Amino acid sequence: MKTLLQTPTGNKLLSHEFYSKLDFKAIPCDDYDLLTDGKTIIEINPDNFARAGLKLFKPNWSKEVKLLKNEFKVHELEDGYMLASPSGMWVYLIEKRIEQPEINHFTPSLLGNNAGLSLESPDMLRSETLFKIIGFQKTEGEENQSWISLKNENSFNISIMKPFSCPHLFFNPSLTFFNGIRNAEIISKIRRLHIPITQEVTAFNASGKVENIIIRDPGGLAFFIYND
Repeated sequence: MKTLLQTPTGNKLLSHEFYSKLDFKAIPCDDYDLLTDGKTIIEINPDNFARAGLKLFKPNWSKEVKLLKNEFKVHELEDGYMLASPSGMWVYLIEKRIEQPEINHFTPSLLGNNAGLSLESPDMLRSETLFKIIGFQKTEGEENQSWISLKNENSFNISIMKPFSCPHLFFNPSLTFFNGIRNAEIISKIRRLHIPITQEVTAFNASGKVENIIIRDPGGLAFFIYND
């Protein structure tokens, strides 16, 4: 199985400018427009029907789709299937054999330490069910707590938050970066690059100081840049 995160765009030049400023690197690929920070592979997709979501590749998804149809509405595509997670994120199951690009040698982006994908879900149990069916295993947390984390064979990490756990704007899906004391420096660099800040998050600081921010790419994919 191969894993990437799709972001739509109405203007590829603007999307590439956004990711270039943040020091994401292009991955040579004939079929897809791919970028990486050494942790996550992002596809920029200019198709007007594309939506931000998770895209998984393997030759045949029939076994998983049979199970998914018991719980979810599954749409057939020319090259596979699509369904929505309880968070509303689209999940593409593509029936195609591709090579997973080697990305470990790429340096991190300006955004820092990539902690994986974050979702806010109104139904934690159904979310866990979906991702387990398509190859993820739970690594941390419980449904009766505020979050769970899951990971697949490509080491792609998803954290799922229950409602009313996050006192800030939340966009499904979002990539999360945890940078500790380096976060203030990273926020300053983002400001100097004139990248629009969607929200200055002050909820975690008793003095109302901006310690965390949220930004979004031209297609709407969000990035949480947090200190912890």
